[in-house]
Amino acid sequence: MIRTTLAGLLGGLALYMAGFVFWGTPLSALAFSTVDEAKSAAVQTSLAQNLVESGTGTYLIPDPGTQQGTTLFGQGPIATIHFNSGGFPVVDSGALIAGFVMALAVGLLLAFAMATVASRLPAFGDRARLVVLASLAVLVWAHLGQPLFNHYGWGYFVYLFLSDLVGFVACGLIIAKMVPVTKVDAV
Repeated sequence: MIRTTLAGLLGGLALYMAGFVFWGTPLSALAFSTVDEAKSAAVQTSLAQNLVESGTGTYLIPDPGTQQGTTLFGQGPIATIHFNSGGFPVVDSGALIAGFVMALAVGLLLAFAMATVASRLPAFGDRARLVVLASLAVLVWAHLGQPLFNHYGWGYFVYLFLSDLVGFVACGLIIAKMVPVTKVDAV
């Protein structure tokens, strides 16, 4: 139990550090498309004039829930906007701390999941294969499905996929190496 907990905490730390490398450094600029400052200010003004009343949330524009919205959606342009009406610091220490706690919790969840199957996968190679394949399966669906189904372009989502894949595989391999394998009686 102690070794499994330690594995989860170390795996969670690796997950957090991978996220930091991809998202907390200038490397993160690879994920985003940008416009010049004048266009950025114009879009920000439009957001403030049109979305502040509704508040923070995720908006699909135009809304295809009406006949006119469906027509406009088909004509384009369209956007899914993740919107925060109040803004926040570029480097938000509160989010960094909450993200660290979340990464540790995810590491613990993965460690206890690995502990439930470790006796059936006593070889590290088998546990490593499980980590890689499970990470690929979940992240392909969760991240690469977005541009596939929503036609957003691939750049951001491929970067997101790679960043999470590196983090989850690093986390999982640490856990796979450290979680103890207990013998199970043959049935």
